Amino acid sequence: MDLASIVGIIVCFGGFLGGFIMEKGKLMSLVQPSAAAIVFGGTFGAAILSAPLGDFIGLTKIMLKAFMRQSYDAGPVITKFVAYSEKVRREGLLVLEEDANQETDAFLKSGLQLVIDGNDTDLVKDILATEVRYLEERHERGARFFENLAGFAPTFGIIGTVMGLITVLSKLSDPGALGQSVAVAFVATLYGVVSANAVFMPIANKLHHASREESLMREIMIEGILSIQAGDNPRIVKEKLSAFLPPSMRAALATEGER
Repeated sequence: MDLASIVGIIVCFGGFLGGFIMEKGKLMSLVQPSAAAIVFGGTFGAAILSAPLGDFIGLTKIMLKAFMRQSYDAGPVITKFVAYSEKVRREGLLVLEEDANQETDAFLKSGLQLVIDGNDTDLVKDILATEVRYLEERHERGARFFENLAGFAPTFGIIGTVMGLITVLSKLSDPGALGQSVAVAFVATLYGVVSANAVFMPIANKLHHASREESLMREIMIEGILSIQAGDNPRIVKEKLSAFLPPSMRAALATEGER
């Protein structure tokens, strides 16, 4: 569970609803099914129209990545490659056959197997880089879908408000009900703006961030695999892979290696 996502939602909606209550607003006045139907029906319909159906079908799975995602810790991966390089320098590439079979990460397993099979360095690099590129594209599609939702929601909120005001104007003969009717009409705009800025766009940003994290981990793995294939010294392997990390993490990794 990504705690930052949960805390963010609680703080965002807590502040929004808390401020509304402090202004003596009634929470039930924000519950307007007709406005929700216009805004969310229109928003999702337009987003589906803008993207392949498969992007919408996988929406739930994509959303879960924003709230429950794999934690990528580069330290253990770098340590693993250093150990692999020590083995290879002592006994040759074939010694990694058993490690590759036991590897749970499909990308790393595939890369190790390509090297063990004796493929050319450029071929190994091209295959792995292509896999990373299409991984980023798949992630990008999910993020773009939520960006589309964030773009359409405020517009459909305005449409819902305009439709509500049309209804209000048709009831001018009852001045006593105008205030309540206008308030109800503007709930649609509220739905559109809040959903775009408190839900859809933050999820899109979260997915972009998760994609960058995973891509960085894959880049570290590619560099490690190529270093092992080149027969680099374990210390060189560690230095190469540590270059991907911020200074604080490099220091922690160096300290761990000295123990």
